[in-house]
Amino acid sequence: MTVKGVLFDFSGTLFRIEPATTWLAAALERTGVHMSEAEAARAAERLEAAGALPGGGNPLSLPPHLAGLWAERDRSAERHRAAYTGLAREVPLPRPELYDVLYERHMEPAAWRPYADVPGVLEELRRRGIRTAVVSNIGWDLRPVFRTHGLDACVDAYALSFEHGVQKPDPRLFLVACQALGLAPGEVLMVGDDRRADGGAAALGCAVHLVDHLPVGERPAALRPVLGLLG
Repeated sequence: MTVKGVLFDFSGTLFRIEPATTWLAAALERTGVHMSEAEAARAAERLEAAGALPGGGNPLSLPPHLAGLWAERDRSAERHRAAYTGLAREVPLPRPELYDVLYERHMEPAAWRPYADVPGVLEELRRRGIRTAVVSNIGWDLRPVFRTHGLDACVDAYALSFEHGVQKPDPRLFLVACQALGLAPGEVLMVGDDRRADGGAAALGCAVHLVDHLPVGERPAALRPVLGLLG
């Protein structure tokens, strides 16, 4: 197989969301709400366990009244916001406006950090003439994250679930990306961190390479092997 294009997942593959503690701290500062260090640490831990931090872990226990919304959360901006603010509201916080402020915070470029090897890998792909796209289950426009971190020039196209009303592992989202690159699925490699969601590209005929969703400091070079798969 000769790879002419690479599709990348966003969260957990190219970028990682900030820790729940700094996520909550940013919201508290923005609203002027005070919590003691211990209170804030406990609340951040509970929010994380609830799955309320987009880009973080899944809920440890999904409330039944949110189950249907959670399953389709990435199909629209409205569903995405409702699902995550709904999970956050399972955790008592001092002021009701904090739930919306938390959601707004996670969409800011400052809340995201690229893995250390991302710039080098994307730049090398560009140098070799390999076209790239980002394929993400998401409820908001992540393009400003790439612009802020100086990586937008390395991405040729974006296929975002909320813009197309379909979410991975549905092959249709991967097909949108392949068509945007002008490539057949058999010429494309999908790189992601979720065996089920990102593995859906295999049904279309794409090769699939998986990486671990780890904190940035624990995964300095997991994307570099991608360069050896280009053929």
